[in-house]
Amino acid sequence: MSEFVEYVNHGASRVTPRVVELVLRQLPMWKVEFTQINSPKYPHLVDQLEFLADAVEDFAEGVYKDLPYVAFAEAAFALIYAHKKFEVIPDLLPDIGRADDSSVVRVVLIQNERVFEKYAETQGFNWKKVTSKP
Repeated sequence: MSEFVEYVNHGASRVTPRVVELVLRQLPMWKVEFTQINSPKYPHLVDQLEFLADAVEDFAEGVYKDLPYVAFAEAAFALIYAHKKFEVIPDLLPDIGRADDSSVVRVVLIQNERVFEKYAETQGFNWKKVTSKP
């Protein structure tokens, strides 16, 4: 998992204001796209992506200001990664196609667990739904 941690940290370090602007413009379409994910081996991935998308939007729009920028950048990176069509493991591969997406998202959630749990609580999200294991 340490390789994914390094990958996420490096990817988040490249999230610039311009990247954020592009993500925010495309995020409504991505949210719809994420709801179409059918990956039984990763049943919480859709909820996790929706949660991260909401956190990114709320922070960027000033609705929630207590999210550290590093958590915001990592969440934005995870959303970008999950949207990409060309990844370490192509999404179209049966059973394993979302393994890399799930790993990237889990790293972001684990590294920022306290701040995302606080965000979930203040926004009325069910944190257990986001972090539950199958």
